[in-house]
Amino acid sequence: MSEDRKLAVLRAIVDDFVSTHEPVGSKALVERHNLGVSPATIRNDMAALEDEGYIAQPHTSAGRVPTDKGYRLFVDRLSTVKPLSSAERRAISSFLAGAVDLDDVLRRTVRLLAQLTRQVAVVQYPRLSSSVVRHLELVAVSATRLMLVVITDTGRVEQRTVETPMPLADDVVVDLRTALNTHLRERRFADVPDIVDQLPDTVSPELRPIVTGLSAVLLETMVEHPEERVALAGTGNLDALDFPHTMRPVLEALEEQVVLLRLFGETASATVQVRIGVEHTVQALQTTSVVSSGYGGESLALGTLGVVGPTRMDYAGTMGAVRAVANYIGDVLSGR
Repeated sequence: MSEDRKLAVLRAIVDDFVSTHEPVGSKALVERHNLGVSPATIRNDMAALEDEGYIAQPHTSAGRVPTDKGYRLFVDRLSTVKPLSSAERRAISSFLAGAVDLDDVLRRTVRLLAQLTRQVAVVQYPRLSSSVVRHLELVAVSATRLMLVVITDTGRVEQRTVETPMPLADDVVVDLRTALNTHLRERRFADVPDIVDQLPDTVSPELRPIVTGLSAVLLETMVEHPEERVALAGTGNLDALDFPHTMRPVLEALEEQVVLLRLFGETASATVQVRIGVEHTVQALQTTSVVSSGYGGESLALGTLGVVGPTRMDYAGTMGAVRAVANYIGDVLSGR
């Protein structure tokens, strides 16, 4: 059995199983696909694929279904990722262009991805460590209380309340705001801690206690808050996805933000990645595949988005949708 024919037969089995949801027999392959060999040869090829662990027979007298190993070979050898239609691309562009802020962008993105793929969609908020400080605002809430607002280049907004050891005049608040922006604006969050450590030395002695307090709050603001960093949509699609086992473990796993961050937080580039079945460390998700991609950064992604669905999915189409939406959200957040 040649490598090319092995892949052709495996591809035909995957295509048929994804479209029919039924085990695939040699007769169906002969009728539906022009493989250029006899039915007997197809049966021998299927036996070889089964011996190598790429397909399996779910029960006696049934056809064959792809295994996780078979899906992995199929995905690794995909020569093309199915492009979106012109109408789909226009719909994505107009849908995301109407967003009013970061939260709206991510809500729209996750709903759109769930609709395009008919899977469960997940979008991770932009990582603070990959963001740039666009502006810092300091607002007097009372004589001894300030509101510190940090705005990133992606539109993410973090705010904290700061108690001051003494009442502050309006001109002092202005000076503090100017000092913060002078030293921190347009700096990457990863560089902020070293700068913040030196901030008290850049102001007059009477302001140092206040700046020291501000510095502590700034450092706290830089810490990621996982419970705020994931948007999810499309769990209703699980009813139609025909999982081989109960959906409850999958739903429970998807409800755990830590699990989602582990699934989607490891993708650091814009390359589409696929994890299939037993490749997951979370047992409840070993009946699923995850297709993910980083978005918004050329060298280091700002965040990750993707979908969770059954291992029996349209990989080429899903990968194309994930890649396209990642490109669009990256353009929206960067203002391109």
